[in-house]
Amino acid sequence: MDAQDLKQKLLVKIEELPGHRLREALDFVSFLLYQDKYGLTEYQGQEQGLDPRQDPLLRLIGRVSHGSLAQRIDEELYGV
Repeated sequence: MDAQDLKQKLLVKIEELPGHRLREALDFVSFLLYQDKYGLTEYQGQEQGLDPRQDPLLRLIGRVSHGSLAQRIDEELYGV
């Protein structure tokens, strides 16, 4: 499938979107264009010094396997 076919399929899908979703679609396309313009299409964490072996917070990412941590937070913090 070439680029022109993909663009045509994208236009068809956009026509199917409800009006309240058009802003979201536009924002997403703008985000993709921004990434391409500034070369941000690949993860650049290592170049920015984000190394899980050296940063204890990065080692914790993905460790929680259940629901929201904020569940019942008011009760925990304030005894409500």
